[in-house]
Amino acid sequence: MEKSSSVDASALKTLFQDCRQCGSCCKNYRKIVLQPDEVDFIRKMGGHVGVDASLSELRQRSLQELIETAKAEGKVYMIHPDDKGCIFLEKRNDKYYCRIYHHRPRTCRGFRCNMADSTFLDIFGRDATALLGIDAYGLPLK
Repeated sequence: MEKSSSVDASALKTLFQDCRQCGSCCKNYRKIVLQPDEVDFIRKMGGHVGVDASLSELRQRSLQELIETAKAEGKVYMIHPDDKGCIFLEKRNDKYYCRIYHHRPRTCRGFRCNMADSTFLDIFGRDATALLGIDAYGLPLK
């Protein structure tokens, strides 16, 4: 199967509403998939760019080989290495703004959220076991 280098804009739309500028998504998502044409721009702007690599993979292949493979497979990410969120997120007058809004990655453009706080992430993002009807220990919810 041939890999497409562009993203279908309609596939990026979700059931959520427009941004309320709460900053939750930009503070909580630790890595954002980048398209090949976005990588250099994010680096030039001061963003952190990287790939996923496990220690076992690093034992078998060089870091450069892993980077090249990740690039070929489209698995390059903008990474937020700490709990402060995206390096491009800026707070002004109690609202959050993206400093590269008009040039932000396609993944960011496709995200829509209607939550004014972290409720959605608390329910579904951090402990998805609740969706299965079990707690963090695998026991039935009471």
